[in-house]
Amino acid sequence: MEKDNTRGYQIDYGLITILLLIAAVSCLAIKSAQPSLPPSLQNVNFVAKQIQWYVIGVIAIGVTMIIDFDRYKQISWYLYGFAMILLLGLEFKVPGSQTIKGATAWYTLPAGLGNFQPSELMKLFMILVLSRILTNHKEMYPNPTPEEDLKLLGKIFGASLPPLLLIAKEPDLGNTMVMTSIIVAIIVVSGIRWRFILGLTGLTVSAGSILVYIYFAHTAFFKEHILREYQLDRFYGWLAPYEYERQGYQLRQAILATGSGELYGKGYQGGEVYFPEPHTDFIFTNIAEQYGFFGGSVVISLFFLLIYRMIHIALESNEPFGSYLCAGTIGMFTFQVFQNIGMTIGLLPITGITLPFMSYGGSSLLTYMIAIGFILNVRSRTRKYMFD
Repeated sequence: MEKDNTRGYQIDYGLITILLLIAAVSCLAIKSAQPSLPPSLQNVNFVAKQIQWYVIGVIAIGVTMIIDFDRYKQISWYLYGFAMILLLGLEFKVPGSQTIKGATAWYTLPAGLGNFQPSELMKLFMILVLSRILTNHKEMYPNPTPEEDLKLLGKIFGASLPPLLLIAKEPDLGNTMVMTSIIVAIIVVSGIRWRFILGLTGLTVSAGSILVYIYFAHTAFFKEHILREYQLDRFYGWLAPYEYERQGYQLRQAILATGSGELYGKGYQGGEVYFPEPHTDFIFTNIAEQYGFFGGSVVISLFFLLIYRMIHIALESNEPFGSYLCAGTIGMFTFQVFQNIGMTIGLLPITGITLPFMSYGGSSLLTYMIAIGFILNVRSRTRKYMFD
């Protein structure tokens, strides 16, 4: 017997409320960062543009929710193929592709809408494809043997490595790490035997050790074929920000600004410490300086509630594809929040990863909104039964 009426949509008002609060904090933080921007950006109304992208994102959520999430499983490979074509276009630098700070990772949008990053779309479509692979494999092998677990790992890596390598080659270290976090989240919830997962962990550690050896033994080869000089600068600046004057500048300024905010901050538009990109990558630093430990705690609490609510929806879903879809999205959000906040306080190296929903940015914000649309879609079609 059903516990409630399940014919209509079940809107998760709790998740929507959390999202609205994060959007309000985002607009306030971007507005408060305006005086700290370079003179060339002072006349740009970033708050209006952010609101514009939020409106587009709300429309995208609505469109995403129209289709039953199970239908996305059927078209996931087509979406994946479309994103792969876009990534290959960047690889061959087709007309419209754009190189910024040494990375060919964007297409220029018409009508002055800015730039579009295909890797953002690929993150979503990768979640769909991996969720489909897991669902089909579980249906085919309800009680998998060790050989079938290895077969599943082969399928996951077969689908993940081509886009991962293309994104890494752009080069885009940040989104490469995010894609890896999605793969890890999917593997963890896949039911694959833990000895295989621990074996993969051991291989990853070994690969990292080999890379460190190559760096010290063959530095020129490492810089030419593995990580470029500007990417290594981020590690130098992270490990020893006060020894490397140029490389550690961003982190030193971010730590100084965050610490100077103390308990309650310096107030709205009261920032005194200059640091780059206060409205994008380092928006959490801007919040910590102007609103102190209290403001930073509010932001972290909102993200905690957002992720907690998504976990709850994943556990409630009685469709495996829906649960896997939520798991991949949770992995993406959790890593991005941890990485972005961690890099601003010196816990992690600085990468080009934005803070979801907070940082200014069109393609990234639209990606996050569509991801929330997937979660709301799963929630709206979850059936509850009295004797579950």
